[in-house]
Amino acid sequence: MKRILSKASAFLLISGGMLCFTASSHAADRPATAITDTVATLKYPAKSTDISPLLIGEAIPAVTIPAADGKAYNLNARIAEKPTILVFYRGGWCPFCNRELAGIQAIQADLVNMGYQIIAISTDSPENLGKSISKHQLTYTLLSDADLAVSRQFGIAFKAPAAYSATLAQGSGGKNSDQLLPVPSVFVLNQKGIIQFEYINPDFKQRISPDLLKSVAAALRKDNAAKDKDQPSK
Repeated sequence: MKRILSKASAFLLISGGMLCFTASSHAADRPATAITDTVATLKYPAKSTDISPLLIGEAIPAVTIPAADGKAYNLNARIAEKPTILVFYRGGWCPFCNRELAGIQAIQADLVNMGYQIIAISTDSPENLGKSISKHQLTYTLLSDADLAVSRQFGIAFKAPAAYSATLAQGSGGKNSDQLLPVPSVFVLNQKGIIQFEYINPDFKQRISPDLLKSVAAALRKDNAAKDKDQPSK
C-alpha cells in the first residue's frame, strides 16, 4: 500500500532504527479523483499533498534518463556500484532548490568519504542542468527528468499550478507537456536500489538540512556495516 501525504501535520517515523520523514495519513485523505496519464498509463494527483510515493523497503524502478551532457544515464547500474543519495528537485529556476543543491555540495566530500554518491534529478533539460552545475560549481551528478516519467514512477509527481506553465515549458525545453512538478524528495538507497530512508515534504519551501542528511547517512552506514558483520560467512 502506498502512502498518501495529507494536509495533516508532518512527523518523524522510526523505521528500522532510522528516522524517515512522512506525514500522517488516513484512507479518507486519499484523493477522490486523479488525472490520468494516457501515455504512460499512470495517474498523478492534482495537489502535492495527495502524492503516493514509494516507501522505505521498496525497490526503485528501472531508470535510464539523460545526464547534463545529453547522454543516456543508467541510474540502476550506477546505484549498484555504491550506496546513493538520490535527490529530486523542481528545477534550477527554484531558489529553494538552488539553496538545497548548494547545501548538498557543501557536505559532498563528507558523504563521498562515507562511501556514498550523490545524484540529483529535476525537470530541467540537459542544457539547463549544465547551467546549474556551472552556477553552483556542483561536483555531483545531475539528471534530466524533463517529461517527469521518473517522478511519476516514484509517485511524487503532481499537476503544477497554472502559474508555472511558462517556467516549466522553458526549463524542460518543452518536454513537460503535462505541466507536472515533483514534490522535492531525498531517498537514500543501498546498492540493490532499496530505499532505506526518505524525506518527502509537500511544502516545497521545506528541505532536509545538510546536517541532518549527513547524520542520517552516517547512521545508515554504521547500521549497514553492523548488519554486514553479523552476516554468516559463506
